[in-house]
Amino acid sequence: MKITKKEVEYVARLARLALSEQEKEKMTAQLDSILQYVDTLNKLDTKDVEPTSHVLPLNNVWREDMIRPSTPQSEILANAPDQAEGFYKVKKVIE
Repeated sequence: MKITKKEVEYVARLARLALSEQEKEKMTAQLDSILQYVDTLNKLDTKDVEPTSHVLPLNNVWREDMIRPSTPQSEILANAPDQAEGFYKVKKVIE
């Protein structure tokens, strides 16, 4: 498939890109090269290849959730510089 300069101008207009004549020529050559490569890939026999979303098998590496008791509130608040009624006490930052 050969891409034309007119098609590059059309795509550039859709993308709202202002391309110089030199950039248009360069983009035409680059896009044509990409399309030729894709065309080469399309010629490959892939009838025995299953469609995949990843080339490597994915395994869940997360551990199972374990129910266990929480850290006691008094132990957590032991490092608080100021506390009130079982909560951290902080200065008001909104006026």
